[in-house]
Amino acid sequence: MNILILGGSGFVGRAICNKLVADGHSVTVPTRKRDNARALFPLPTLTVEEADITDVATLARLAKGKDAVINLVGILNEKRRGDFERAHVTLTERALEACKLAKVGRYLHMSALGASTNAPSDYQKTKARAEAAVMASGLNATIFAPSVIFGNEDSFLNKFAAMIKLMPPLVPMALPGASTQFQPVWVDDVARAFVSALQKPDTSGQRYELAGPTRYSLKALVAYVMATTEDRHLIVGLPGFASAALAGVLQFVPTQPLTPDNVKSMQVDNVSDAAWPSFAGARTALESVVPRYLGRAAVTDTFASARERAGHS
Repeated sequence: MNILILGGSGFVGRAICNKLVADGHSVTVPTRKRDNARALFPLPTLTVEEADITDVATLARLAKGKDAVINLVGILNEKRRGDFERAHVTLTERALEACKLAKVGRYLHMSALGASTNAPSDYQKTKARAEAAVMASGLNATIFAPSVIFGNEDSFLNKFAAMIKLMPPLVPMALPGASTQFQPVWVDDVARAFVSALQKPDTSGQRYELAGPTRYSLKALVAYVMATTEDRHLIVGLPGFASAALAGVLQFVPTQPLTPDNVKSMQVDNVSDAAWPSFAGARTALESVVPRYLGRAAVTDTFASARERAGHS
């Protein structure tokens, strides 16, 4: 197949691109700056093209002749007011329009577990509105809604590991949303779900929730990161009002480690009772992967990153 991937240079996108190329597909990844996708350059059947994907005409040109379009574009925080709407809803609407103009019927969409028009956060609400646009498009579309995604170079567990590393000794770690439940899913399992669904007609019109095999509180996940990195800081859960106050300050830090919208998202557990799609293979336990890129195992196994990028467990 010949596939266009929007957001292909990102964390999940790289995993999907590796699997697609390994399966013999041709892939095109547009990006504003070609160098942003340099990790994809070695893939033999993949083309990186500089392009503005917010433009419908450009999207239609890129989609022409393709068998499918995969949209992975998403942001966790807003730099400017309205960024969620632009990234999740407006871009999705333009991608769907481009598919129709280019006569591409197959469309795969990345959403998020917890997406709902009644959700507390703008992130979740805009993800839900994008889903509605996909389902109303008339395309042979499949939606995937994963829980938080972990893996080498993730922005979830790695973020906590970096924060822990910078903490002074004996100072407790204040943790917003400590009791919120998550069901982390491995990036390789998510990539396998996308790639496998491409050639399964019965997945069209379906929405699949992708959650890992185990539920954890955020406090338990951070404690696991500490144990893996051989850290012994105490974790203190912050009440809601304190979390909101902290987010009000941290949202102005350039890296935005915590925003008010993040705190609102954590008012709802990020878990699912939905069955794991059989076409995606078996789910992978967090504990069998994380030691490869955090802690002592990551130091001794110099090939962990290469295996992850190649999609091998």
